[in-house]
Amino acid sequence: MQKAFDLGAGWVEVDVKLSADGAAVLMHDDTLERTTDGRGRVADATLAEIKTLDAGCWFDVGFAGERVPTLAELVDFLRERGMGLNLELKPTPGQERETGRDVARDFLDLWPSELPAPVISSFRPEALQAFGAEAPGFERALLVPRLVEDWRELAAIAGASSMHCGWRHLRRRDVDEMRQAGFPVRVYTVNDRATAEKLFGWGVETVISDYPERLA
Repeated sequence: MQKAFDLGAGWVEVDVKLSADGAAVLMHDDTLERTTDGRGRVADATLAEIKTLDAGCWFDVGFAGERVPTLAELVDFLRERGMGLNLELKPTPGQERETGRDVARDFLDLWPSELPAPVISSFRPEALQAFGAEAPGFERALLVPRLVEDWRELAAIAGASSMHCGWRHLRRRDVDEMRQAGFPVRVYTVNDRATAEKLFGWGVETVISDYPERLA
């Protein structure tokens, strides 16, 4: 996130899930092995246990000692830098509604009014639905790797007002269909300028990238 800020990105996208004691932590995987020196499911580790883990050494020795951030720490970071947030609910399987509910309750207390309005996204309509039941004022976006035939029904379940789509399977007519239905379209993960320019030409609102400096 600091690197994104240094490169001029105005927004960041991060994943959040629950620890064993219900703390909202930033973590993509259901398990700890790939991105920390811990083992087992995130959902089975307490926040105190997660905070002892090294989340940087797997990447490079220069990041040794980095800790897994909490949602509260993330919001403090963004407040200091004036950055926007796309928060992806990434529940451990079976915790979709619990994750949406608990993260929403935390988010209501944490999110500062001076920052841009955030976007809450997820592949899991149930998680978005539960989030919206607690915090209906935040925009929700349904994540889909490809546009499926029943996307409108899934978006309705989620209470989503925008669509976040994988670019590799996206067609121009898909973008037209979503936009004509009133849904802004944002696309992940675009890492080259030519693809970004093509997608913007189709009417895509936003591209999400691992390399914002390539698209600036």
